[in-house]
Amino acid sequence: MDSQNNAETNNREVNSSQSKDGAAKGPESIYTLPLLKVVKEAQQQHGLRHGDYQRYRTYCSSRLQRVRKVLHFPQGDKKHYKKREVNLDNLKDEKFLFLPLIQSERAWGYAMQLKQESNTEPRKKFHLVSRLRKAVTHTQHLEYLCQSHLCDARTKLEAQAYSAWMQGTLHFELQEWKQASEKLLLAQTIYEKLASALNEDEQILYKQRVEELNPNLRYCAYNIGDSTAQQDILNIMRGKGGKSELDMLIAQTREKQAASLLEVTWRDRTVPVRSEKVRVFLLAYQGLELSLSKSNDSDAKLSVFEAILLDSKEAIQSLKEELAASAQSKAKVDAVSTQLTSQQYLLSYLIYLRSTLTIDRNLVLIEVFKKNFSATQSGDAKKVSKPQEGVKLYDTIVQLLEDLQKLQGLEQDKGSQNDLELLNKVFKSFRCYYMALTCQSTRQWAEALALYQRAESYINQAEGKKLTVNDFKKYTAVSQDLGNLRGLVSSGKCAAHAQNILGVDDINAAMSGLTVRSKKSLALRLDEFVEDLSLTTATPNVIKLPPSMAPVPCKPLFFDLALNHVTLPSLAENMETRKAASGAGTPGAGITGFVKGLWGWGAKK
Repeated sequence: MDSQNNAETNNREVNSSQSKDGAAKGPESIYTLPLLKVVKEAQQQHGLRHGDYQRYRTYCSSRLQRVRKVLHFPQGDKKHYKKREVNLDNLKDEKFLFLPLIQSERAWGYAMQLKQESNTEPRKKFHLVSRLRKAVTHTQHLEYLCQSHLCDARTKLEAQAYSAWMQGTLHFELQEWKQASEKLLLAQTIYEKLASALNEDEQILYKQRVEELNPNLRYCAYNIGDSTAQQDILNIMRGKGGKSELDMLIAQTREKQAASLLEVTWRDRTVPVRSEKVRVFLLAYQGLELSLSKSNDSDAKLSVFEAILLDSKEAIQSLKEELAASAQSKAKVDAVSTQLTSQQYLLSYLIYLRSTLTIDRNLVLIEVFKKNFSATQSGDAKKVSKPQEGVKLYDTIVQLLEDLQKLQGLEQDKGSQNDLELLNKVFKSFRCYYMALTCQSTRQWAEALALYQRAESYINQAEGKKLTVNDFKKYTAVSQDLGNLRGLVSSGKCAAHAQNILGVDDINAAMSGLTVRSKKSLALRLDEFVEDLSLTTATPNVIKLPPSMAPVPCKPLFFDLALNHVTLPSLAENMETRKAASGAGTPGAGITGFVKGLWGWGAKK
């Protein structure tokens, strides 16, 4: 063991001197290699699910040849063998890190195969130990490569834990319990820290590895003979300064995870982000405040909201499709169930963002509507705005708030529920106000009065309360506007109440007689009472000067006066003579006349 350690030290010194000479030639990119994930996937897919170590060893040999061929890094030619090791000079791609990793896995797989066969052939235990020593050599070389500036913090931690686990396995086979416990404890500590720094999907793998190490650690403690041996060894490791370095690497890993948007934290829970569309939307959401600050008017703000809402729609649809595909998969039941839980939580977060963005967009539309509505009432609006538009906007916000109250992830949050309930009452009061104006426009005075009273009730319930959750404090200005709304509701309620008592269906029609409908001057309408405001101005409409010319009819006054002094002759004698000629006084004239009239005799032609 001492000769092997000295040889390893000499190799490191040679490699370090070579790296100093060719440091300028090294790549500037940072490599990331999730060792445990790569190893576990390869083991599960190539034999170890059924304990077939021979198949896994064969796979490692084949893959090693393929990687060397792809990297153009052969060891000699067909006739001659020339050993080539990966060092910092030729580490130009992260795929070069696979070479020592696969070599180590191949040696470890062969050792585990020999361990199975040693039950019947005890001599194979010596070959088993030699294969584990070979695996440790490769893992130490891999750790040395990963500890350079070319790899990120996570890769350094993974390599350190992998090397410690492999060394602990070797010491365990050699029954060196104290050294085995020390190395296995180091590996377990690193894996625990990594599990706390990564997202939920990747945490499962590292937690499983931590659980796998517990039986070996308990067996080591039993053979050491002291129940506190593990804690003593861990304290010694921390005293050597390893804890501070480990914490520093863990902090760097967390910073990289957050910077690359591999995970997102909401309501004190961190969930992984794998979908590219979801990452695009979250990046756009991070730059939303900057985009809105550069928008000069409401139209520009609305265009920004429309663009990000479209991204949110695509992100939610993409995540729903992934969840549907994961739900149909039957493999890895435990992992899938946890994954669905985290992804469902991420879906709730995306729906929450889309709802709040829609509310913000509607508030911008409400500002535009209020300006147009005020201009419409004063008669200066270019575009007529009706109160129904405000009802629709506020109704959408109320519906979104009710959906948020039922959203998974917020249903158990008491502070959020209280704030959502408060905002719900605030926006309902505005909605009732504009609904009352709508009823007034259709002369429904009783309905308008009831809506005014409902709005006043919501104002009484919400006024004076404050929002406590930081996510909803941006709506504080809306809740503070309830004082102005109370004045509008009070005046509207009085007007609706008066009109309802009067029972007049159309006040405008009833008051039409008091309005000026013509341009007649005061001299021409002295018998009419009209409230003419022009009479109090500097140019009152009293009389038209000069008066317009009008035709006058000519009256025959002379003949009318002469007729009063003319004496007409009497016509009484003529009337007597006409009666006598008709024979009205003879005795038989009546019967003869009757007979003649009966048969038509003597009729005058």
